[in-house]
Amino acid sequence: MPIRSAPRSIPAALLVACCLPLACSTLPSGAASDEARAREFLAFYNAGYQQVARVSGEAQWVSVTDVSAEHTAASVGAGKAAAAFTGNPYALRMGTELLEDGVGLSAATRNELLRVMLRAAEAPGTIPDVVAARIEAEGNQSNVQDGFAFQMRQRDGTTKEVSANEIDRLLRESRDLGERLEAWRTAKTIGKPLKPGLVKLQGLRNRVASELGFADFFELQVGDYGMQTPQMMQLLDKLLGEIRPLYEQLHCWAKHELAKRYGQQVPRRIPAHWLSNRWGQEWPGFVDAVDLDRYFAGRSAESIVEQAEQFYVSMGFAKLPQTFWERSSLYPFPPGSKKRKNSHASAYHIDLENDVRSLMSVEPNFQWFETTHHELGHIYYYASYTRPEVPPILREGANRSFHEGIGELISLAASQQPYLREVGVLPKGTQIDPIQWQLNEALKSVVFMPWSIGVMSHWEHDFYAGLPADQLNARWWSYVAKYQGIEPPEPRSEEWCDPATKTHVNDDPAQYYDYALATVLKFQLHEHIATKILKQDPRNCSYYGNKEVDRKSV
Repeated sequence: MPIRSAPRSIPAALLVACCLPLACSTLPSGAASDEARAREFLAFYNAGYQQVARVSGEAQWVSVTDVSAEHTAASVGAGKAAAAFTGNPYALRMGTELLEDGVGLSAATRNELLRVMLRAAEAPGTIPDVVAARIEAEGNQSNVQDGFAFQMRQRDGTTKEVSANEIDRLLRESRDLGERLEAWRTAKTIGKPLKPGLVKLQGLRNRVASELGFADFFELQVGDYGMQTPQMMQLLDKLLGEIRPLYEQLHCWAKHELAKRYGQQVPRRIPAHWLSNRWGQEWPGFVDAVDLDRYFAGRSAESIVEQAEQFYVSMGFAKLPQTFWERSSLYPFPPGSKKRKNSHASAYHIDLENDVRSLMSVEPNFQWFETTHHELGHIYYYASYTRPEVPPILREGANRSFHEGIGELISLAASQQPYLREVGVLPKGTQIDPIQWQLNEALKSVVFMPWSIGVMSHWEHDFYAGLPADQLNARWWSYVAKYQGIEPPEPRSEEWCDPATKTHVNDDPAQYYDYALATVLKFQLHEHIATKILKQDPRNCSYYGNKEVDRKSV
């Protein structure tokens, strides 16, 4: 759908963007110390930054929870106004001068200024037309993605609209290869309409990044870690090399098990529709002994989210604010609803203060049980660093992978047998073979690394380095074969754009290595908590009800 023009009236909170040069023109110079000048600039900047973040965050929230051209237009308008603040030329000049000349700056002040410059690099006011075009293109891309209706062909030749949850369920449960193939094909149909917008964004994102001297958009995102692209890729390849032998053993075991399950010859590479995940990024449902979905029969979706909150409360955290329950979008829309929303679970810190929300489509099964614990990990991490001594520009966590690491840590803790028994998911006395349990975990965490490091990170690296539009799918499937040992069940021409079926490629771009690094962090954090604080076996422990985890992990 075409995007309608943004509203003519810009929220008053965003007008501060237009006044930045005037407001900052009174800052002292020369006689005052660089530290004092920087602190005065940052005090003003943080106040404005929090205001524009709130307004643009609210508009974005509406656009992803009730998809429409009107809401997308409003989000685009708010995004442009926010960009006018963060990329204001005066902020760029002030940040540059202070960082280059401010030899007496404290480490904390320098860190804040670096954040200011990274935010400016996302939307440099020196090329406002390009920035505006990027924001509009991203709004259009989100509108196409979030408003897409999956149509799956049925056995009688008719088509039926299905949700992402329904596709995932079929791939987890069905033993009918024909049905699985149709579900897999259906999951890939979204890539085709997303391809033109993604190709357009390739150029716009790269142009924005090059304005402040970054080689491309991928390097701009890597800058969040204080690294350059070669350093990041070297780190990723090192991690992948270390885990590769274990992955190859899991792959060999899995393809034999799947061939037996479906009555097929053992293949060299695993056909993608044999796997229980749309992208093969994890392989749930292999280990029958660890199929926990049956224990959620009769439970409500609401009870899943409430239990996730209770996990944190049991360790001494406060209950979620009432506004979380009132403003979040936690459950699927009822059948027949005309409303649509983004299908990817996520957490939002709308005002960088107390307005925290989550976007999910929770259903009563074990996958959503883990996911709700993960998403609330983001929410409670937001709350933990939202305090007066942490300025708004730094209210993003230690780095992006640490944020994901916290969520993944709690997903891991939520899948430990003692916790599941304590909260009544596993019946009392139920014991699942520990080897089977560890195999199930490996089919999530170990399997995830070749996907996140190998396929996603290398493809996005190549894409922003200039991969031509007529090579997107071929490069994608070459990496899927190389790193995952998976192949498509049928030829995939450049008509399709299978990379774009992964939401992160569109609306969270060039950052997927965050999840790979988070996977490493979650095991490091979990081992510390289990062995140093709980004095328990990391493979069989429970954080539940232990306030020492909260106090000593800070």
